[in-house]
Amino acid sequence: MGRSRRTLPEELLLLALDPATGTTAQPQSLDLGLAGAQLVELALAGRIAPDGDRIAVVVPRPTGDPTLDCALELLRRRGAPVRAVHWIGGPRLGLRQTYLSHLERCGMVHAVEGQMCGVLPTTRYQATDNAISREIRARLDSAIRTGVPPDPRTAALAALAHAVGLGKHLYPGNEGRSSRSRLRDLIRHDPMGGLVAHAVMDVQNGVAAQPRRNPAPGPGRQPGPGARPAPEPARGVPAQPRRGMARAVAH
Repeated sequence: MGRSRRTLPEELLLLALDPATGTTAQPQSLDLGLAGAQLVELALAGRIAPDGDRIAVVVPRPTGDPTLDCALELLRRRGAPVRAVHWIGGPRLGLRQTYLSHLERCGMVHAVEGQMCGVLPTTRYQATDNAISREIRARLDSAIRTGVPPDPRTAALAALAHAVGLGKHLYPGNEGRSSRSRLRDLIRHDPMGGLVAHAVMDVQNGVAAQPRRNPAPGPGRQPGPGARPAPEPARGVPAQPRRGMARAVAH
């Protein structure tokens, strides 16, 4: 995969960055969205495909993007398709910071050092070129305004933005209500984006923690036909080591 095109996780993170404060909107759900955006990007690259409500690796060849390839390898190691809701609901240690650091290396954001309560060091991130964020936003605005079915990448981005709750950040107040509604409706234009977006919302609603429909067989009980073993919790991209004093990332 070439690096001329921004990946969906990068675009979702740039959408969530507040240009005035350098903080990210919806930080907790954004982490889930970034994990989901990785799945969509891998699907667009032809590496994975939906299998019902599960994700299956179809081409294990690396993409050339280290962070995506880490996720792809973890999926490959599972050996069997994994439920999207379980993958997204797994721990994602350092995923947001990994992408913020990547955007900084690419020159799309720069870190602003500060202090919390005058003691704890903090880092905020400001976009170095707001035109990039405006271009991403313009794609969503166009899809919402024209009603023309967007391309799969934009449809998936809209679905993820809705799933993590960025609608109120992008289209605030009563005047943005109709835009938020149309943003939600864009979820139907990309099957993979819709699957992942619903999985993100299910995790937030606690669906991932609910018992499976096919319980483990007890003594003398055989599993039903087609039953799959319960997958292990998904693992995320390991946090990268930090240098020096612990630093808080402003949300």
